[in-house]
Amino acid sequence: MQIKELLQDAEQLKAEITADRRVLHQNPEAGPHLPETAAYLRGALAEMPCTLLAPWEDAVCAYFDLGKDETVAVRSDMDALPVTERTGLPFASAHPGRMHACGHDGHMAMVLGLARRLAAGEVRPQRNVLLIFEPAEETTGGAAPICATGLLERYHVTRVFGMHLWPELPAGVIASRAGAMMSRSCELTVEITGRSVHLARFAEGCDALDAAARLLTRLYALAEGKPCLLRFGKMESGSARNAVSDHTHLEGSLRCLDDGLYAALWEQAQAIGRSVGEETGCTVTMTCSSGYPPVTNDAALLAEVRERFPIAEAETTCITEDFSEYQRHAPGVFFFLGTGSIELHAPTFTFPEEILDKGEALLCGLV
Repeated sequence: MQIKELLQDAEQLKAEITADRRVLHQNPEAGPHLPETAAYLRGALAEMPCTLLAPWEDAVCAYFDLGKDETVAVRSDMDALPVTERTGLPFASAHPGRMHACGHDGHMAMVLGLARRLAAGEVRPQRNVLLIFEPAEETTGGAAPICATGLLERYHVTRVFGMHLWPELPAGVIASRAGAMMSRSCELTVEITGRSVHLARFAEGCDALDAAARLLTRLYALAEGKPCLLRFGKMESGSARNAVSDHTHLEGSLRCLDDGLYAALWEQAQAIGRSVGEETGCTVTMTCSSGYPPVTNDAALLAEVRERFPIAEAETTCITEDFSEYQRHAPGVFFFLGTGSIELHAPTFTFPEEILDKGEALLCGLV
């Protein structure tokens, strides 16, 4: 093939990735039910030499059977956020109250670019290839129910890769790290029940607001100096300025890179709750969701990747990702693709589209 033809092919692929990103960005859907997004992906993949699978809800998977004994999986998330877009882009969200504010449109476009290269024979993998487009990453998590179907075992997946646009890196820089990179999470909910009386007789009541203040102070002190995040973002209490609060509701998060530390902190937090209840006469009930496990990259697999590709060293983060579920079933590595200093989940979120070419090139190299 002549140099001119190669350049034309490269420009065509770049244009297709950009077009995919823009169509998907304009039609965001949230949660597990993503009919328009799934239809677009299936339409793009339908004429390629792959088997289309639907393991769960509107998940879309494409299996390229190359007759190998092992399979490499590449995952992209699909869902958007409940955010009203304010970017002013000509391809801004056509659905008020929904927006691809976390870059999942870019993730899908990169994996579709990989699929097109596979279909054209431009990439010659050493293994079969399974592409996973996952819904509900931002809500209940789509990875666990997809993995629960036995998909990775059925197709003999021996390694899995994923990538996320990342604002804490310069545009186009790709980074990862061996071991824990993104934290485990659980959503904490606290219900404190007291007894209301007039403030003039506060000693006769059980002050749920006072109990909440004590609890917060001690929980924050518990986490201080430890590699974790234990904070609350929502508190509701009381009904009147001159009455002791009879109920306080708290919502927060506990996030750790280490499962052992997580278990210890949760146990200590519950003990603090019991102690506060005894001191104030209130009933303190603390619950936590199961959350996502920590994203923990396989050191040997990442070392293999670094022998061939320039991968920067990523910093750890308390942000969570359910890619960790795939890593429970096969060795895996997750990568950050730098966007420059752009805030994720913001109504003004966008990114330089040329970085998608670099991400897609790495995905091709990984398979």
